[in-house]
Amino acid sequence: MRRASILTYSSALSRSLLSPTKQHNSLFQATSAYSRRCFSTSRFPRGYSGATRSSLSLGGLAAATVAVGCSSLLVEDEAYAKAHVNADLVPKDVVLYQYEACPFCNKVKAFLDYYDVPYKVVEVNPFSKKEIKWSEYKKVPILTVDGEPLVDSSAIIDQMGNKIISSKASLVVSNDDEENKWRRWVDNHLVHMLSPNIYRNTSEALESFDYIANNGNFSTYEKYSVKYAGAAAMYFVSKKLKKKYNITDERAALYDAAETWVDALDGRDFLGGSKPNLADLAVFGVLRPIRQLKSGKDMVEHTRIGEWYSRMESAVGESSRIKT
Repeated sequence: MRRASILTYSSALSRSLLSPTKQHNSLFQATSAYSRRCFSTSRFPRGYSGATRSSLSLGGLAAATVAVGCSSLLVEDEAYAKAHVNADLVPKDVVLYQYEACPFCNKVKAFLDYYDVPYKVVEVNPFSKKEIKWSEYKKVPILTVDGEPLVDSSAIIDQMGNKIISSKASLVVSNDDEENKWRRWVDNHLVHMLSPNIYRNTSEALESFDYIANNGNFSTYEKYSVKYAGAAAMYFVSKKLKKKYNITDERAALYDAAETWVDALDGRDFLGGSKPNLADLAVFGVLRPIRQLKSGKDMVEHTRIGEWYSRMESAVGESSRIKT
């Protein structure tokens, strides 16, 4: 009975961390929303020997090479820098209630990090959910902004954009058909490729749950049960997810999604052109939790998405999370 209980709770937890399912009619369903760019000697004055001229030329060439290289790095750093936001528009108190491995929570974090909005994180225990007992909304992410609760990752991003991007306020709830199309694609397709990949065999399931257990809000007992019982449960659940989303080969499906995204870029650094837009941030956000897992490493190795992902890492930069 105890083993069955552990298995049930761990299965619920795993789906809440990394599954995009949105139906929440039970504990299992309620937590199902649970990884990158000549010096000629004839130009010297008389009096310098040929050897001296050559040495000076070579020195100048070396110095110029270093200067050009540094300039290129500076240009690239500037091109792929965080967005600049008017400090007067940045909220004073932002708190994210999340599951660390949740792709939708990571979408919100990618937005906050890119726009350099300082935020605190409260890791929610998916069993008790005591951290969000104050809220009638029992899913994550929940973002409180100066006391005002915002819910649903895409809606959170739209509302935060309206608050902090004054020059683009009318564009944040975007009329850009391309951007909207790919934001929907993230929520309706890309996220569904994750669970079948990170749980496709027992070793990858254990790898995934080791990450989940070590980064989530669990007691010692829950941590061990989550890692082992959860990995076992989700190995079998992933098979059902493959059937549900008509996936025959999970890796091929993940690679196809990555290639589809690169094709959408159409040679641009970002879908937004020279700077990431909300679709770039959404794709980056949901992939970030798997980037260092075997599935994420395989995706970067076997598709063309790696260069874009590296550019996004440079653009988003360091986390703006406030350490507590």
